[in-house]
Amino acid sequence: MHQEKIQQFQDRLDHVNAELQKPEVYSSPAAAALVNEQRELEAKLSLFSNLARAESELVEAKKLLEDKEMAELASTEITILEEEIEDINEQIRRALVPTDPNDQKNAIMEIRAGAGGDESSLFAGELARMYSRYAETHGLKLELMSESPGSVGGYKEVIFEITGPNAYGKLKYESGVHRVQRVPETESAGRIHTSTVTVAVLPEAEENDIEISPSDLRIDVFRSSGHGGQSVNTTDSAVRITHLPTGIVVTCQDEKSQLKNKTKALSVLRSRLLAIKEEEERKAQGEARLSQIGTGDRSEKIRTYNFPQDRLTDHRINYTTHNLTRIMDGEIEELFEKLTQADVDAALEKLQ
Repeated sequence: MHQEKIQQFQDRLDHVNAELQKPEVYSSPAAAALVNEQRELEAKLSLFSNLARAESELVEAKKLLEDKEMAELASTEITILEEEIEDINEQIRRALVPTDPNDQKNAIMEIRAGAGGDESSLFAGELARMYSRYAETHGLKLELMSESPGSVGGYKEVIFEITGPNAYGKLKYESGVHRVQRVPETESAGRIHTSTVTVAVLPEAEENDIEISPSDLRIDVFRSSGHGGQSVNTTDSAVRITHLPTGIVVTCQDEKSQLKNKTKALSVLRSRLLAIKEEEERKAQGEARLSQIGTGDRSEKIRTYNFPQDRLTDHRINYTTHNLTRIMDGEIEELFEKLTQADVDAALEKLQ
């Protein structure tokens, strides 16, 4: 089995290297993906090379057991090599888990207030800040695409573009309903309220990922009512795009330029349509899954932030941690690692 896999990886690496030799590739969107694939393939082949070396050394060490003067040293060497081989085999098993081709893409993150009124909007703003802080410390760039402020602060809805290495791969597990339990500042009786915020993380679609016919679009322009100053609010720079076949509506009004707002809105629309397309393909393959967002009801939760108990619980992996102040300041790498590990473990079970 190993020789077959090695040959597959080597053939693919040869193809990738040949593509990277073409001057025109470096000016295309495919360049970054090819470089990332090159690194992954080289890492996988290195594992097989290390395994072959360790197994060869193990054979030689076992031969030394027949030499009385070397037997004790050989026995120690055998133990070390057997542990190394076991570790490399485990790394290979994990390396053989199919990777999501979308992981290397940029991401579109949509955060919306759910149940809970003003408190929900406030927490949507806090989640937006949490992801912004995470992006700052992990080599990602977060750019505002659209926002609808809440009446007392926070957001009714906010949409970001997140760019950088493995952006979608790092954030994709955040999709779902986030539940917050705490005493609102406006609660005079000190009662704990429960609110929800929905988060959707979509891989940013390239133009060649999804084809949109101009005849399927209705594009309306209007005067911005959001932040941005007088020059924004006195020009018809805001753009609303309706995709007629699906009824999806995307609005963008945060740029002074109508063209920039249109470009951003099309990017969000393209990503939503790609998510629908991929969901349909999964269902056709018998791999139906629940919608990323759900309805926003309090019971449809992936995670709970309990402030009175200073506790965060991710219900998908039964993981609980504390120190919400640190977490809300963007220190969520440990949780992301746990979610990624759980996903890999589930994939490994399917391979067995």
